[in-house]
Amino acid sequence: MKNIGLLIIFGLTVIACNQNPQSTQSGSQEKHVAACCNDSVRDGVFIHITESYNDPHRVLMPLKMANMMAQDKDVVVYMDIRAVELLVKGAKDMKYADFESFQTYLKQLIEKKVGIYACPTCLKVAGFKPEDLMDGVAIAQKDKFFNFTKGRILTLDY
Repeated sequence: MKNIGLLIIFGLTVIACNQNPQSTQSGSQEKHVAACCNDSVRDGVFIHITESYNDPHRVLMPLKMANMMAQDKDVVVYMDIRAVELLVKGAKDMKYADFESFQTYLKQLIEKKVGIYACPTCLKVAGFKPEDLMDGVAIAQKDKFFNFTKGRILTLDY
């Protein structure tokens, strides 16, 4: 009987020592969170602008946000509808209240290697061609909307 008691205590001790305090599922979730939140993986901000000269606040505010976010996030700026007319060579600059000018923000974003994209259909409807775009601005391609960041994507729509 004494030997059986020792065997039970030994068995329980071995089992207790081999137990992981967290379940396998919880442990894999932690590894997934650690991989997703690694410092090398940055979240992305997708900024969508539709307005133009008729509403400078709706154009300059998102560009200011894009510049601010680009300090530590991956950023893409997509401009369509009326906004494409701001992106062509020879376009008049835009100023409003306490903001930098449109072309100042655009230059800052391009220097930070932020993708600035114009909708090709909207550009055509506005009477422009891809070669009319300012240097540093590209025609939008759907892959760029998904591949600009490895992290989550936050969208700001103006």
